[in-house]
Amino acid sequence: MAYLTGKTKGGKDWTPAFIEAIDHEKCIGCGRCYKVCSRSVFGPLDLEDEESESVRMVMGIVNDANCIGCVACGVTCSKKAFSFKPMAA
Repeated sequence: MAYLTGKTKGGKDWTPAFIEAIDHEKCIGCGRCYKVCSRSVFGPLDLEDEESESVRMVMGIVNDANCIGCVACGVTCSKKAFSFKPMAA
């Protein structure tokens, strides 16, 4: 399958990997991805734990159409909560 590709400044082929999902079991809601993303892809979400009846903040994908496939959010995530996928051409 062919994927959407671009070129780096040096002329090498580059295949962007776009945000697919955030694993809310791994996410600790630190906000690093939110801070590093210049495209406003992420936002805080309240996740309710039905067993303990508590609420904790996690990051959610609020505007995936703005993702440019740079993977900066995944690089900054210490819990490796992100999954990415290239886009078919």
